[in-house]
Amino acid sequence: MNTDPIADLLTRIRNANRAHKDWTDIPWSKLKEAIARVLVDEGFLREVAVNTAEGRKVIRVSLRYDEFRRPC
Repeated sequence: MNTDPIADLLTRIRNANRAHKDWTDIPWSKLKEAIARVLVDEGFLREVAVNTAEGRKVIRVSLRYDEFRRPC
């Protein structure tokens, strides 16, 4: 069990950005999905999709980079 799901969400996004990944998967919750959609609306992320992997919902977050491949 994760004691701070919002910190976990942001840490997963930050780690994926630092590794220059195109996307990352995050365990789903309504709160995490809502936060991720706000980040898309504000221009920090490219896209958010809810998928099912191994019988569990996950949030697939597509990361956004500038023309020099720097995180937005």
